[in-house]
Amino acid sequence: MPDYGRDLLFGAFLTPDASPPHRAVELVVAAEAAGLDLATFQDHPYQPRFLDTWTLLSYAAACTQRITLATNVLNLPLRQPVVVARSAASLDLLSGGRFELGLGAGAFWDAIVAMGGQRLDPGKAVTGLAEAIRIIRGVWDVSERTPLVADGTIHSVHGAKRGPAPAHDVGIWLGAYKPRMLRLTGETADGWVPTLGYLPGGPGDLAALNARIDDAAGAAGRDPAVVRRLLNISGTFTDAGGGLLHGPAAQWAGELAEVALEYGTSGFILATDSAADLARFGQEVAPEVRALVAAARPGGV
Repeated sequence: MPDYGRDLLFGAFLTPDASPPHRAVELVVAAEAAGLDLATFQDHPYQPRFLDTWTLLSYAAACTQRITLATNVLNLPLRQPVVVARSAASLDLLSGGRFELGLGAGAFWDAIVAMGGQRLDPGKAVTGLAEAIRIIRGVWDVSERTPLVADGTIHSVHGAKRGPAPAHDVGIWLGAYKPRMLRLTGETADGWVPTLGYLPGGPGDLAALNARIDDAAGAAGRDPAVVRRLLNISGTFTDAGGGLLHGPAAQWAGELAEVALEYGTSGFILATDSAADLARFGQEVAPEVRALVAAARPGGV
């Protein structure tokens, strides 16, 4: 039973669809009303039917009071790291510390190049992500008085001014599956946010992937527990059971509690654009998962 020392989070993984334009924000409001902790949006700037993710998150923050917002995950190849750092800090300040930064190394390279981005092979994409993380954290570090200098292969800055600092220690969460990305997650990230549907072996794959993160964290002198383990999930609420996350809310709760206890997952983010499903997830599933995990852990934690 891995213990990464985290309270359970439950959230929504939403589509930034522009039709109708306010639907995405209405879903964030519904997620907050359902008691969910987190609302996240994918980021595909080359998709013309999607709203811009940064603009959407800013608008959603203004329409809510409690829920945390996050990118899931930001398309870094089309986002300059210093601008990402300042955008993230600005949103965190304006929302009262309600933002977390999910980052990805990039995908859909033809579409990225069509928008003027640089095509990167997988190795260079990971290198660029590692360099960007250092730059982003460097911008946030206003305790350092000297201008930021970073000579990288993909991303460089030469005397950038630091700041603003975010309202809280914004977590950098990585979507990662392959060995080098998992190593980077363990070495530098605050969270890991894979998608269950991309794991061929289902939840069972989490053990080996967690181990890679843990090994990398230990080699870097970090406690593996500092890396929060989250999981994007999808499923269907039905009256009768029909497989993993296809059944009644009680079945969902039992299955997610098992994942939390077996693999140390401390955040479950439901991919849906249904307000009704968000309500069931927040009001029926989440409380029961928390109760089952508390009952199974020593000391009830």
